[in-house]
Amino acid sequence: MTNEKTVSEAIQYRRSVRIFDAEKPLDTSLVKKCIEQATLAPNSSNMQLWEFYHITSKDMIAKIAPFCFNQNAATTAQQLVVFVVRKDLWKQRAKANLKFMDAVFGENNPKSEQRSREKVARNYYGKIIPFAYVDFFGILGWFKYLMILIIGLFRPIYREVRQKDMRIVAHKSAGLAAQNFMTSMAAIDYDTCPMEGSDTWRVKRVLGLPFGAEINMIVSCGIRTEKGVYGERFRIPFEEVYKEV
Repeated sequence: MTNEKTVSEAIQYRRSVRIFDAEKPLDTSLVKKCIEQATLAPNSSNMQLWEFYHITSKDMIAKIAPFCFNQNAATTAQQLVVFVVRKDLWKQRAKANLKFMDAVFGENNPKSEQRSREKVARNYYGKIIPFAYVDFFGILGWFKYLMILIIGLFRPIYREVRQKDMRIVAHKSAGLAAQNFMTSMAAIDYDTCPMEGSDTWRVKRVLGLPFGAEINMIVSCGIRTEKGVYGERFRIPFEEVYKEV
């Protein structure tokens, strides 16, 4: 194993590898470390509405590969990591943040003795987060949306309060974690491929995920072969996508 690459080197090295070398297994403990680094990704309100399913069993990979339409990245993968969004766990995650504040500030502090930072944080996880996540078949979401629409006529305000909006928020956070993971893997000369094409419902069933869970991304892992990278990297010219304002 060579020394770890710098961030810039890892980003340059990372490619979506479609064919992995069957003769080059991965060190499961190193992949697990990269998943741990994924958990350090920025995420909305530090809610961490995610889970990471690290699949090392060849039998399990063989079950999942057909649901990834038997694309080469799945059938030749040494391991898989499934990034799962758990928006349904928002209450537990909010409580975890409040418990962390107990450790930082102390438990049961009277409001009169709380520092402003503690008051803001406890109010955020105790009131604002429930306001954002609570819904009832989308009805409360539309009520909140209309209320925000009216308030927004008079001042800037956060507008993504419907159920579908919070779902997008949770998926964005999981996507950031997936990028952390793939960059960490590239830093140690391990390759990945984020596979968009999959039957996520069937994969959910294989993993035994609850109804409220959603698969954000399935990432195949291994060591690239000579044919594993399909051609030169293409990107739209930077000048077309970079806008300095």
